[in-house]
Amino acid sequence: MRYVLLTGLIASLAAPAAMAETFSADVWADNWFAFQVNGETVAEDSVPITTERSFNAESFSFEAERPFTIGLIVKDFKENDSGLEYIGTNRQQMGDGGVILQVKDASGATVVVSDAGWDCLVIHEAPLDKSCAAESNPVAGEGACAFRVTKEPAGWSTADFDAAGWQAASVFSERDVSPKDGYDRIRWDDAAELIWGPELETDNTVLCRITVE
Repeated sequence: MRYVLLTGLIASLAAPAAMAETFSADVWADNWFAFQVNGETVAEDSVPITTERSFNAESFSFEAERPFTIGLIVKDFKENDSGLEYIGTNRQQMGDGGVILQVKDASGATVVVSDAGWDCLVIHEAPLDKSCAAESNPVAGEGACAFRVTKEPAGWSTADFDAAGWQAASVFSERDVSPKDGYDRIRWDDAAELIWGPELETDNTVLCRITVE
């Protein structure tokens, strides 16, 4: 018994301790994002989503020990639960989303990018009928302007969360998203792609997650 305990102590002393690393991240979102690591928010879009043209890129750093889980909350602007913007004007329409990101280690090597490898869950979808955008008096929750809201799952951005049932992120082209205002400021990794839920126009709030080994 004494030998077993001593052997275990030696093994634990010999095992290298997990070391926190410093990572840098670049994110561009239409229109707003929050970036979490292991359930804790480390960065948020500095431009409020209520700003009419809240398109911008954010660059920031954070510390984490591998493996770690990234959780991304992304929101497209909407005036209310109808999912529409510019309501009552000649610009009344559904908005469209899109987000791209990359994370690099201290050496500058890319460790993760946005692509179809992320798991995503749409938690606000509206309008459920796209003809809502053409209504002269759209009312959230009525007729074509019905909406669907899913409660944000507890602990969804932590490492031990079971994301079974979530969908793979949908990938979109620059032509689909038309990224602007800050997007061109970042030199994106060739593998980084614009992602969202399956519907750019009607998916208004999306949760996405991935684990970095």
